[in-house]
Amino acid sequence: MFLVFPNPQVPPDTPDLAHAQTLSQDYALAYYEAIDPLNEKDTLDKWKAANGFGSGTGIEVSAVFGDIRDLGYGRKMTARRDPARKTIAFLVENYLVSPGGVYGYTPESLDAALASDTRWRIQYNAIEYSLGPNAQPGDVPFAKFYNFDPVSGQRRLTVDIDGRGQKAMPAVCFSCHGGRADALERNASGKLFFGHPLFASANGDAQARLQPFEVGNFDFSKVTGHTRADYEAALKLMNRFVLCSYPVPAGGPNNCPDEPVFNHPAKIEEWQGGAANLIRNAYGGDNLPNDTYVDTYIPSSWANGNPNVYRSVIAKSCRACHMLRDNGRDGDSSGFPPNPPHVDFDNYQQFVDKYAKLTRHYLFDLGNMPLAKIVYDNFWQSDGPQLLAQFLEPLTGSIARDASGKPVQPGRPVADPGPLTRTVLPGWVPLRAVQTFNDAYSWSVIQAPAGVAPQSVPIQDADKPQARFNATVGIYTVQLVASRAGVQSAPQTVTVVVKDSIPGLLDQNTIGLANIKAIMADNCISCHSASQLAPNSPEPLPPVDFADDVGLYERIRSRINFTDIATSRLLLKPADLVAHGGGLIFDASLPPGDQSRANYDNFINWIANGAPQ
Repeated sequence: MFLVFPNPQVPPDTPDLAHAQTLSQDYALAYYEAIDPLNEKDTLDKWKAANGFGSGTGIEVSAVFGDIRDLGYGRKMTARRDPARKTIAFLVENYLVSPGGVYGYTPESLDAALASDTRWRIQYNAIEYSLGPNAQPGDVPFAKFYNFDPVSGQRRLTVDIDGRGQKAMPAVCFSCHGGRADALERNASGKLFFGHPLFASANGDAQARLQPFEVGNFDFSKVTGHTRADYEAALKLMNRFVLCSYPVPAGGPNNCPDEPVFNHPAKIEEWQGGAANLIRNAYGGDNLPNDTYVDTYIPSSWANGNPNVYRSVIAKSCRACHMLRDNGRDGDSSGFPPNPPHVDFDNYQQFVDKYAKLTRHYLFDLGNMPLAKIVYDNFWQSDGPQLLAQFLEPLTGSIARDASGKPVQPGRPVADPGPLTRTVLPGWVPLRAVQTFNDAYSWSVIQAPAGVAPQSVPIQDADKPQARFNATVGIYTVQLVASRAGVQSAPQTVTVVVKDSIPGLLDQNTIGLANIKAIMADNCISCHSASQLAPNSPEPLPPVDFADDVGLYERIRSRINFTDIATSRLLLKPADLVAHGGGLIFDASLPPGDQSRANYDNFINWIANGAPQ
């Protein structure tokens, strides 16, 4: 499914999208309650009035264009910046004409937008950059996302963006606007609510951003008054509005020189506004001296590393969403800025070191990237897969190819037993496969300790994605084969080392939240605690507090991906397998059975067993 976060927050016992929290109406209700607690913007007319549309104040500008690359709509966009209200707002009418019922961009959608043909208007989307409810001195504006019914104007909880079913707000927007799709938090009275990272100031601030207008990816009418030349100035002004919403990193140029009320310095913890580089490059540098948008942007590290992969793959299929992601804290353990963010893919060496393996996993195995359907289709219809595979294979190993040597588009059965090579104590050992495109599973023990016949080892639910086997002391090799429509995958194995005892290793069948909390107290809370830091401390706040007992289970569970546990932040971050401000905490490269990886194995065992409280 497209426009769904790789971690959609599913429960451990039913890890399918039908039960994903981020796709539920409860998620949308909690979000709107956070950003609009009094329902003052629950209709299109109320939202427009609150943001001053048609009021004659501020600056208001419009453009009509076709969105070829991303969502395929004809778009009638109106933007306004209002210093008196301290708001920047964008309202877009989306039109989609699909001849033959095939989703994708067509010039007819642009024509419908130009004519405001209500037969094809499928939604109103709105983004508002403003202060949060009950803002306090020192708070900064943040981006808020709304969707309104194209007929009634009523605010909607879900939206069908790409003809592939309803998805809940706001995660469907955050997927390409840099926002965090964390699980809902729980307060002291037990109510779930939409929270915020520690370094933000208001509930609902998920650190989402405004997208630059990449004009070269738009289609325009040839009708006088609606050509690209006619709209170039309006789109440049919209890009100025976008730039005004970005934080300014230390020593960086002023993002909003004509309206200083919008300028705010980037906190050391937050996203450092790297997408501003794209806008400045497209218009000739600081102050945007050029009238016409020309995209020649390539970061210097990629220009020196692999410019072809950047231009043909990153810029076309990854950059639009990734450039708005990450935060300033996710440098390496040697410090924070000037260490840049990582997952924005702006740094060649950081991509190679931290994200090559995940990129291969998401694009070539799971098929959940690129995240938008049109971008995904265009990627697989281009030479991008071949270029990327050639680049990744020396770093990550071979990638499945067809008889002609081309990378195989995802859809084949893949046996992926996750990060379950580990150490356990005697007893039942949980197994958990990544489900991907598979419809059948087969677990088997193919190697057991001396004197134990592998076929005699008891396995429960051996034909299901979640299974378990009963182990005595020794070393086991467990094999997984997956199938789809009768076609089998290549087998994959995990090694499980069973010991009577090992210092620090807990029973995989009884480990609970209290044990995980104790491990975190020794290894994580020195950084992951708001209370540990003095007011105005120069030490940056992390996104999440693991010291506060209220809602702790929800915050930890939010960092577990039960659709693919190997990609859980609770495992990746402390093992420094992706960028982590705290550096290496648990060394996952040590062999199973090594005492020094006991806490990492405790985390794996707890997650594999469903992360019980």
